Amino acid sequence: MAVPFQLALVGLAIGAATVWYDFTSWKAFGTGGTPPTLKGYLKIRRWGLWLFFHSQDLLNASAIPDEGLAYLSKDDIPVRAGPRPKLTRWTLPQRQFRDPITPTAAEALLNMMPSTATSFPQTIRSGPSKTEGGTGPAIYVQPSCPTINPVAHKIFYEVAHVHPAENSLHVYVSPRDARTVVQAGWGQRFPVTWLAPPSWIMVYAPRNEEEVEVVEKIVKAAAMFAVGGNLK
Repeated sequence: MAVPFQLALVGLAIGAATVWYDFTSWKAFGTGGTPPTLKGYLKIRRWGLWLFFHSQDLLNASAIPDEGLAYLSKDDIPVRAGPRPKLTRWTLPQRQFRDPITPTAAEALLNMMPSTATSFPQTIRSGPSKTEGGTGPAIYVQPSCPTINPVAHKIFYEVAHVHPAENSLHVYVSPRDARTVVQAGWGQRFPVTWLAPPSWIMVYAPRNEEEVEVVEKIVKAAAMFAVGGNLK
């Protein structure tokens, strides 16, 4: 009887070590808006288990409603070059593995949120991302904006934010624009459908100045959706 008991202890030790390694890796990569605690980690893993049994294709844009206005055209969003980036294994935060980025593009991306707010001070403001627990720069629609989109409040009035660890973004665009972005290979849907509207999408990290220009168009389209099209 001693051997099965010892095997059980070894199995438990291996299981605990595996969970601890995954937990520390998750924390090291950045946990977004989830508390960086074991409780927060276990919550995310439970969601991941639920999603495993309710699989969804996050690259399938047909799951996003095809309705409302569009602020992007097909000419604005060319097909993204190369394969889509590989994503990390955790449900949240939704992250990709870091791609190389040119220094000029990195600087432009870092300044994108505050510069957008500076360009449109009457309708847009910048600040730390609430959905990311204050760990990334974001822009918000001003609640006092007279033409504000009635659904802009759904994620704390947040329009877009950047993930500094690997340069991807989340943006809240119109449904039609979300479909355009996903179909052109620039992003994918958000996995946890009960936390955000369907057009809250991940945008992949730009790799050069030309790709930053595309991402900037997506962010501006998100701002236009938030303010009802009238940026000031």
